[in-house]
Amino acid sequence: MATQLFINLPTKDLDVSKAFFSGLGWRIEPNFTDEKAACIVIDASIFLMVLTHDFFATFTDKPIADPAQVQQVQTALSCETREDVDAMLEKALASGGKEPRPAQDMGFMYSRDFEDPDGNWFSILWMDPKAAEQGPEAFMAQQQENGA
Repeated sequence: MATQLFINLPTKDLDVSKAFFSGLGWRIEPNFTDEKAACIVIDASIFLMVLTHDFFATFTDKPIADPAQVQQVQTALSCETREDVDAMLEKALASGGKEPRPAQDMGFMYSRDFEDPDGNWFSILWMDPKAAEQGPEAFMAQQQENGA
């Protein structure tokens, strides 16, 4: 069973990426960071590996997509409160990120998105714990029955 998650992303400018992700309050792990890659610690078991294009290319024979032009993946991270979602988005904007679309408020779930300087898309979301337990459809049906 997996115990840690490592997300690997190519970057055009490693120093810009390191500054951006540090601005989110995420920590750079120096033992796994050099001139080719940076290990960003998001959580005790979630890591973001930001790799220069040349180094990233050593792991694949496929062309490397430009995330400013195409989207292949959307990385979503949960927060404990709606306010935490907004606070993380503000940090992303202050660090040079962009908000590609308005906040999404579905009642049981609230999310905001940002793009890093390379164009990689991240979603920050909060879900009502009851909805997470029951599943969103069951939660919404129960809310409608209760007149909410």
